[in-house]
Amino acid sequence: MKSNYKPLGKYIQPVVGRNSDLGDLPLVGLSIQKKFIPSIANTIGTDMSTYRIIEKNQIAYGPVTSRNGDKITIALFNDHEKALISQAYIPFEVKDSNELDPEYLMMWFRRPEFDRYARFKSHGSAREIFDWDEMCNTLLPVPHPDKQREIVKEYNVIQNRIALNQQLIQKLEETAQAIYKQWFVEFEFPDENGKPYKSNGGEIIENEFGEIPKGWSWKEISSISEITSSKRIFENEYKNEGVPFYRGKEITLKKSGEIISEPIYISKERYAEIIKSFGKPVEGDILMTAVGTIGSTYMVRNEEFYFKDGNVVWFKNFKKSGANYFLYDFMQSEKFNSLIDEITIGSTQNAITITTFGQQKIAFPDDKVLDDYIKISHKLNKSLSNRKEQLLAMNSLKDLLLSKLATIEN
Repeated sequence: MKSNYKPLGKYIQPVVGRNSDLGDLPLVGLSIQKKFIPSIANTIGTDMSTYRIIEKNQIAYGPVTSRNGDKITIALFNDHEKALISQAYIPFEVKDSNELDPEYLMMWFRRPEFDRYARFKSHGSAREIFDWDEMCNTLLPVPHPDKQREIVKEYNVIQNRIALNQQLIQKLEETAQAIYKQWFVEFEFPDENGKPYKSNGGEIIENEFGEIPKGWSWKEISSISEITSSKRIFENEYKNEGVPFYRGKEITLKKSGEIISEPIYISKERYAEIIKSFGKPVEGDILMTAVGTIGSTYMVRNEEFYFKDGNVVWFKNFKKSGANYFLYDFMQSEKFNSLIDEITIGSTQNAITITTFGQQKIAFPDDKVLDDYIKISHKLNKSLSNRKEQLLAMNSLKDLLLSKLATIEN
């Protein structure tokens, strides 16, 4: 053990405050993202005096670790001056912030290594608990306070850039969806005079599938692109290095530009064997999760990876150049969400089939409208892709900084 590793119990103490005065304070809970979130618990008829008070710069955690997978629910409270939390959580505080900075301590708790440590040290039969004594026995490096504050400052710079990038991504996504809705839901795409089509007398045709502008058609999704899955890969083929292998949850992380914290791989030899006979995703293809949380979509970039059969639907070989942007934007729309709800099957685990999804009809524009839309969508999605690449790089930098905490010297 390095000389600057100290037991955490030397620096922290429990917080025992109760809501005995029944103050009008917000009620919060903890998420596995290690954040405080507004509580959705029904407290009607509940004795609120039993709830605990947490104050700014204090930390709380959920001692029961067997319910949250690989994550420990723990967070630093900075949202308000005070709030209420359930008695199921253990709140505590740093005794002297001039010895241990609370934000520096929270950085340690954000490390995946701490999650694994807490799970390993948890005990119990019916449920596993990481109790207060085990928390106090946690060892961590405690450098000089100036060094701690320097590390926290660097971390916050990265976090602020991540937050800004996330805001820009959200704005781009909202813009893309607003344009899609205007063109393909409200039918207010520019007519030959550059004016909104429907509100300026554009002809609308109605049939059993609904209304569409004259010259448009209702097309099955399978007529827009080939819809398939991948060659089956068994778990005994998973490796610790090689070519990245994505399941549904990794596709969801890729879509949002987040880090895949514990990636799995298949060997380069197996990958080469598969793509030789089955092909591989190329830039512009679309992947969609098909099991569990259905409908998360990802447009493939210039990258090398493979994905799990059955869990992911693969859209490729689009019949018209640029139609992938039209289909991808449809997959971000409210209409798509409604469609998924209608065709999802399963009692224990939700799923959709390739055949059923491919048979669904959507309003497809004429060539002129589609070409004009593709020019706009391509620019927006290119900007989104670039922003998500930057977000991925910043998240990688953040994870690198957290990993270096273990090697900090005085």
